[in-house]
Amino acid sequence: MSLPPSLRLIHGLSEIAPGHDALICDVWGVIHDGARHHPQAAEALANFRRHHGPVILLTNAPRVPAEVAAQCAGFGVPADCYDAIVSSGGAARAELERRVAALSGASETLPVYYIGPDRDLPMLEGLAVRRTGIADAAVALAIGLVDDMTETPDDYADRLAAMRAKNLVMLCANPDLVVHRGPRLVYCAGALAKAYAELGGPVIYYGKPHRPVYEAALAAAGAVLGHAPRAPLAVGDGLLTDVKGANGAGLPVLFIADGVHGEEVAPFRQDHLAEVLRRYGVGADWAVPALVWQGRPQEGGAEG
Repeated sequence: MSLPPSLRLIHGLSEIAPGHDALICDVWGVIHDGARHHPQAAEALANFRRHHGPVILLTNAPRVPAEVAAQCAGFGVPADCYDAIVSSGGAARAELERRVAALSGASETLPVYYIGPDRDLPMLEGLAVRRTGIADAAVALAIGLVDDMTETPDDYADRLAAMRAKNLVMLCANPDLVVHRGPRLVYCAGALAKAYAELGGPVIYYGKPHRPVYEAALAAAGAVLGHAPRAPLAVGDGLLTDVKGANGAGLPVLFIADGVHGEEVAPFRQDHLAEVLRRYGVGADWAVPALVWQGRPQEGGAEG
């Protein structure tokens, strides 16, 4: 994987949009914060879509695209700022469908140990699966913590140990470690998967930074364009998901600095941000504090 050779600070998406014909954009932390949407981000996406090409939302949300769309609408995200949604939850559901199809009998159901809140159970609707305990499960599906406002991965130590004793495969439907919910950082399924992998447990990840989900997003853009995008751009705030994934997929990337990494990336200065990127082993072509179409120059900051 070769990283972009240099980082340039910009004021807004309009500065680089003319060089791209499709945009693959993260959702949580860029378009909304888990409580409300960012109007300037929606405006930036709508302008790109209007003048340059399709916008595909690529999210590690452990939900199918229709549910992500409904959630975004609930946060106030305008439907006219994107063309399609690709989600890790959709990819994980497709894997469950594959495993169900591989069962020997038409009347059989797949025993699944489900880890997550009841609000995300619709992901299993319509599938020939049944929820079981660890002892009877053929596979585990990690959507997230049952109560991510109060729990941490440490609360799952006994369950993960029992899964490891059985060598149960975990399907991780959200590789994110943490996300913002309003001003708070909450743990995601990726944190459980990380803890399980550290025990030696087998994990299959669906979503960023893994290449297949980028291929799905590019295919969605191609379906709108009528041909494969020639100059797609990735946009995101997660260094180990959005930026690392874009690097692995060979996509130029615009890093949103005021996202999930918060104060870690302050101040918004080229030398400091470049050092943070190096520390994480990733590279970005451009950086902007927040996703906007045309932003104001930062004090002592963005270089044209």
